[in-house]
Amino acid sequence: MVDSGVNATAAALLGLLHEGPMTGGQLMAAAQRRLGPYWSMTRSQVYRELPALADAGYVKLGKPGARSSQPYAITPAGKRAFARWLAEPAGRESLRNPVALRVAFGAQQSAAQLQEVYAQAAEYHSAALTEAREMAKEAKKSGDDFFSASLEFAVGYHKAALTWLKSAPGK
Repeated sequence: MVDSGVNATAAALLGLLHEGPMTGGQLMAAAQRRLGPYWSMTRSQVYRELPALADAGYVKLGKPGARSSQPYAITPAGKRAFARWLAEPAGRESLRNPVALRVAFGAQQSAAQLQEVYAQAAEYHSAALTEAREMAKEAKKSGDDFFSASLEFAVGYHKAALTWLKSAPGK
């Protein structure tokens, strides 16, 4: 198997650029809208990856627009790199949960601190669950089964997090 040489963030950007040319800001908005329920991407990651993708010949820069915004478009080489990335094994997920990390050190916190951590997490996961469910429903209605399926992952994740929070120690 050939290694694409593309990391997950770069691949996500290439995938989004299949929709058409976009500026860095537009890519951030598209990533949040399309991937946000289950994949985080920071502005610094986007703006670090775009020049590297251009240097590799995977994207080309368009004419600067308003406020010097620079649109990027995927090239044929970028499409091939993306296809190679899709053909690679997905790899292991990287689980980094700040609430679970704090719970691991629960003995060093006051009950009030833990309650605040739990309350904030429950509020976040409840809102995110509602949003993911709504997005999945809309994706299903529009006939985008693949987007809908990815959103169902987010629904399951937030449900599991809320279930875990109900049984967390120190409640």
